Amino acid sequence: MYSFRNDYSELCHEKVLSKLASINRKQFDGYGEDEITLKVKNKIKSLLNNNNVDVYFISGGTQTNLVSISSILKPYQAVLSADSGHIATHEAGAIESTGHKIITLKPNNTGKIKASQISQIMDNHFKDEAREHTPQPAMVYISNPTEFGSIYKYKELKEIKEECEKNNIPLYIDGARLSQALASEKSDIKFSDLVNLCDMFYLGGTKNGAIFGECLVVINDNYKKDFRYNLKQKGALMAKGFSIALQFEALFENNLFLELGKKANYNAKYIVEELTKMNIPFLVEQESNQIFPILNNTLIDKLREKYLFYNWQVIDENYCAIRLCISWATEKDIIKEFINDVKINI
Repeated sequence: MYSFRNDYSELCHEKVLSKLASINRKQFDGYGEDEITLKVKNKIKSLLNNNNVDVYFISGGTQTNLVSISSILKPYQAVLSADSGHIATHEAGAIESTGHKIITLKPNNTGKIKASQISQIMDNHFKDEAREHTPQPAMVYISNPTEFGSIYKYKELKEIKEECEKNNIPLYIDGARLSQALASEKSDIKFSDLVNLCDMFYLGGTKNGAIFGECLVVINDNYKKDFRYNLKQKGALMAKGFSIALQFEALFENNLFLELGKKANYNAKYIVEELTKMNIPFLVEQESNQIFPILNNTLIDKLREKYLFYNWQVIDENYCAIRLCISWATEKDIIKEFINDVKINI
């Protein structure tokens, strides 16, 4: 069985493993106070052309979202998210467990929200005479790519950021697959652009060649003070923090993090092109490494004999959109085998 369920089933890229092996018996200070972490932080600041950002290495995406959002919001405040957003659907109420409501917005069929939706929520809340009786919207969360694999363009992010600035609330970007977004053929955003397009974001390693770990970047000075206290309280200040930093050192060498994202995107695009030749439609346009072909249920059952994937959305009694998530490690041979299995069973 080959799994298309996610892009983190493999342990890590060989260069990451080699990097970790090279320091296996060496000693380092704990909790991010070591020379490796300092070196990688400086590297990231250089790539962003900004020495004023704060950089943290955290074990996983849910924990990064939990720490970041709970650090920013006051006890009575809420975060805005697409109703398909990861914090709203896949994190077991992690944000709500800290006492913060998630106000969900209905996105378009790509999972992206618009600045006008934020404006409407903010205007409605502060015009309401009974506003103190409901959670105060005070932050915007988006993921790039979205849960549908769609990416935000520069103009879209700029409009959302401007709307957030107008309302004096921060914009936070979940970048679990940010490498795939930046490497997308449809993207017009560079890594260094992010410091002007949001207040905080993270770059995912777990889904792009690391064993585990995410790189959080705090841009806005208003959210930097005492951040490490919340990091520690939420169990996210790792004693062996250097183990994550070192993985990102490997990923940032020779642009590996973008190359891995590009590879996953390319293989996803190849599947789309080949299935399109068979007149197979897709739920949404492919923009990164997640694709959603609409298949006959009989074909889906046949494919399940060799492959693992998720049923994403029922179309009708005969058809369903499935999700194929293409990993940085997925090789062309398995892609061609999958395409051939579709062809002979269609």
